[in-house]
Amino acid sequence: MMQNSGCVQRSITVLGATGSIGTSTLDIVARHPERFRVEALTANGNARKLAELAIRFNASYVALSDPAHFSILQEALNGTGIECAAGVEAVTEAARRNSDMVMSAITGSAGLAPTMAAIERGSKILLANKEALVCAGELMKKAVLENRAVLLPVDSEHSAIFQVFDDKGRSGIHSLVLTASGGPFRGWTAQQMKAVTLKEALNHPRWSMGAKITVDSASMMNKGLELIEASYLFDMPEDRIDVVVHPQSIVHSMVNYIDGSVLAQLGEPDMRTPIAYAMGWPERLRTPVEPVSLARLGQLTFEEPDEKNFPCLALARQALRAGGSASVVLNAANEVAVDAFLNERIHFLDIASFVEDALASIQPGACSSIDEVISLDREVRNSVKACIKA
Repeated sequence: MMQNSGCVQRSITVLGATGSIGTSTLDIVARHPERFRVEALTANGNARKLAELAIRFNASYVALSDPAHFSILQEALNGTGIECAAGVEAVTEAARRNSDMVMSAITGSAGLAPTMAAIERGSKILLANKEALVCAGELMKKAVLENRAVLLPVDSEHSAIFQVFDDKGRSGIHSLVLTASGGPFRGWTAQQMKAVTLKEALNHPRWSMGAKITVDSASMMNKGLELIEASYLFDMPEDRIDVVVHPQSIVHSMVNYIDGSVLAQLGEPDMRTPIAYAMGWPERLRTPVEPVSLARLGQLTFEEPDEKNFPCLALARQALRAGGSASVVLNAANEVAVDAFLNERIHFLDIASFVEDALASIQPGACSSIDEVISLDREVRNSVKACIKA
């Protein structure tokens, strides 16, 4: 009952407000109005929902990345006094607004520029956009230090590690263990997956997520991207990060210590828990998520990932070991291939094939700036798109 007494209200900007992470973030804001107020909201093209959220949370500024829907946004916000804009730069401007924290929840590499803009003004970054760190990990880490920003993980796996990671006693840490649900095709062979439909790929057994990340979960690429993200977040080499399949999605990740101890964070598969942890850190905020009942669950199971039938995880490890900008190639190729699958232009198993081909054919070097990352990202996208059309 004393948790909220005398607390200071903090402002928050939500990049990707209409997606699953964005709406969960705003749910936490709504439950703690004395702690948080909304400064800015952004979305890709869902103008009506963005306007609805802006009015409900009394945002000062909203931006759509897709200008084609801007007139709808303008009409919906007419007379409200809420400033609105459209275009990629308008979204980045939202990140530059003077807020105490920024939820980075834009899917894909499109979130890189606005996330960096928030870092450069020294904000507290709640990172749900794993692709930004995958593409520009070293650059982002350097910018965080130079600008005295704070980078907090929101992905459930990285939040779990963060909660049990003894940063001051790093010499006692042996390795990290990321858990994976296994997605809708856990236990399937490549032969069985040859004819899977888009509907089947989007039918995740445990999590409710956007289409792109759900397909990534089905292919295990999501876990590969999380492995790269964990390497940058916790300064851990690839060979000290393991992955186990845990279909119940209750143990979100673990840290192995050199004395044989294993520390894990458990919780129901509800993103409001890691979101609230990042928003309130170093305090904890109350959420509607109930604690796990182990007696009701009865058992938790774990198994090794099947990298033969799900090669995306091995491809991510390959990119991380290669270093330089190999992860830019991996991510860009995957985003294009997943988009093609979502539009039913390629088969599910083709996703990994196009990523593998891109890693083999494009020789990445080190990127010394965000502009170079964006340039390479564009080059890879164009190359993979041309291969898909061929």
